[in-house]
Amino acid sequence: MRGMNGVGESLRESAVFNFDGAMTMVIDDSPFSLELTAQALLGFGMKVRHACASAAEAIAILQNHPVDLILVDCEMPGMSGYEFVRWLRRSGLEPNAYAPVIMTAAHVRRSKVSDARDCGANFLITKPFSAGVLLERIVWVARDTRPFLEVGDYFGPDRRFRNEPWHGLERRAEERRRAAFEDERKAAIEL
Repeated sequence: MRGMNGVGESLRESAVFNFDGAMTMVIDDSPFSLELTAQALLGFGMKVRHACASAAEAIAILQNHPVDLILVDCEMPGMSGYEFVRWLRRSGLEPNAYAPVIMTAAHVRRSKVSDARDCGANFLITKPFSAGVLLERIVWVARDTRPFLEVGDYFGPDRRFRNEPWHGLERRAEERRRAAFEDERKAAIEL
């Protein structure tokens, strides 16, 4: 449900967010998009500490400087945003490998949404985006409590958003062990 100001209910739940000290990085090969994003963030009181025109430039900075939030364009020459996020998540640079990542894209097809999810990004928004949508996503990732998982070649936030019980055959070993333990515990209690 949207309020009169067009910003979603999720923002009303937060009394105050102080972004003043946030170490923010924006990566976009388009100077216009980079400046527009920086201005939107400044409107929330969030200064862009690192504005990068390429993933290579961002990597050099991330080697020595911690960041709290990264906004990265999906399609860039050289290393794409998807490749950058995969590198970031596997880099071993703490705390940067765990920094929230919001990807931006001008043309979003279902495959791009899947690519963003599968590379380890927290969220994908489409350009042009409104300042309200950007703020909603920043607040969302600030509140995101999903754990980071390493499964096969994926490393990033748990891709599952729903907390609904799964009624199919369980495939995760940890959950199978937990269920077997619970079954044994119940059997022991019934004796």
